[in-house]
Amino acid sequence: MATFGTLSDRLTATFRNLRGKGKLTPADIDGTVREIRRALLDADVALEVVKDFTGRVRERALGDEVNKALNPAQQVVQIVNDELVAILGGQQRRLEFAKKPPTVIMLAGLQGAGKTTLAGKLAKWLVKDGHTPMLIAADLQRPQAVQQLQVVGGQAGVPVFAPEPGNGVGDPVKVAKDGVKEAERKQYDTVIVDTAGRLGIDAELMKQASDIRKAVDPDEVLFVIDAMIGQDAVTTARAFQDGVDFTGVVLSKLDGDARGGAALSVASVTGRPIMFASTGEGLDDFEPFYPDRMASRILDLGDILTLIEQAQQAFDEDEARKTAEKFATDSFTLDDFLKQMQQLKNMGSIKGMLGMLPGARGMREQLDNFDEREITRTEAIIQSMTLQERTTPKLLNGSRRVRIARGSGTTVTDVNQLVARFEQAAKMMKTVAKGGVPQVPGMGPIPGASYGGKKKAQPAKKSKSGNPAKRAAENAAIATGGKVAGGAASGSGFGLGGGAAGGGKAGGPTEEELAALQKFMGRR
Repeated sequence: MATFGTLSDRLTATFRNLRGKGKLTPADIDGTVREIRRALLDADVALEVVKDFTGRVRERALGDEVNKALNPAQQVVQIVNDELVAILGGQQRRLEFAKKPPTVIMLAGLQGAGKTTLAGKLAKWLVKDGHTPMLIAADLQRPQAVQQLQVVGGQAGVPVFAPEPGNGVGDPVKVAKDGVKEAERKQYDTVIVDTAGRLGIDAELMKQASDIRKAVDPDEVLFVIDAMIGQDAVTTARAFQDGVDFTGVVLSKLDGDARGGAALSVASVTGRPIMFASTGEGLDDFEPFYPDRMASRILDLGDILTLIEQAQQAFDEDEARKTAEKFATDSFTLDDFLKQMQQLKNMGSIKGMLGMLPGARGMREQLDNFDEREITRTEAIIQSMTLQERTTPKLLNGSRRVRIARGSGTTVTDVNQLVARFEQAAKMMKTVAKGGVPQVPGMGPIPGASYGGKKKAQPAKKSKSGNPAKRAAENAAIATGGKVAGGAASGSGFGLGGGAAGGGKAGGPTEEELAALQKFMGRR
């Protein structure tokens, strides 16, 4: 979600200045609202949206809900989060499917917004959800648009209806109409119509899109907008709403590095919900849009729910149970390690997943430096091993490691590092499986934690004090189990202290202490 990175950084820095204040004055509120306004304007959020947003935040922040709060700063963050959810559309809206198939979904938007690629992403997402979609190539204007849709359809594993070659040849309205009839005949339950775009708004574009809409009577018209488009996003959205009208918005290119805040304005300005978000170039980089989750990501509060959903889709429960058993019985192998790596890869971008953790903005430099290809290199190294070597890493002598390095296109150092990391990970997971807490490298032991295994009995340490009387008293305390005959081992400079003991006065020295003191005084 690089598009909202700058906005997120500015808002996080603004809230950081509020922490530690037990009570917020009107001046604090005004300063915070001023910084929020600047952050939103710098991110290209529409001026009218910024005015409404900051007005509501200021009104609520000056109200009783903040004044009576135990932590006013956190309450302000909550207010901003609530209002951010509101301008993003409030509630998440799902696709509405027709009672009588096929459900017709029409894509509209400017050229370059990513409609064709998004058609493939949406189709693949629908397949995962148990639907049978078909793509219709109704973009007959852009060069090679039909061929691109056929390639994307092949990657998504869905059929493409493309009777015309495109490149300016054919009637898009007729193609769309015939495509819906073909879907009915072949019993596909969903149809996705890819339409033409232009570099800018013009009458011809709007007329063609409007004619296609009238011809196929779509159940959903999704307006695809480039999140990097800037302030023109609002103008474009309004033009399409007036010319074609649409039922929902799809944000594409959310992985870009532009400011992208104008995309936040679309839902508020048009009154149409954002339904999906495209976050990368791969067909799997596509997800339903949840306003509350996106607001949490922008405010660096994390998006744990989406992370859990991705994990549930990628990981096999039975496989995970078997792996846990292997950890407990010390039978976890490099082959199992490879399977775990491949499942992690299936979840999508590692950077994207780490970015969903609360406070991820504080790890910006580490995330930027993370190399996704490291997993591919690890796969190559393990796959260059024999089955016996994967099962028993102790067999990996020098000559075998040289062979593995050559076979995987890496160095012997890379192989050595992988084996060392595997052994360390297996050891840590074994400790966890046995109910202990692993000691993470670079961190000290956790107080009160059990690290697995029994501790060896340590011999009692003797006092090293240079004071003979104190040394005698401390050694006597150690010999009696750590306490000086009913009192603490610590006391005055000569070891005098503790409670009554052995005939001594209450609060006075013990017989051993007196003897040690006399001995010490006699030597003087």
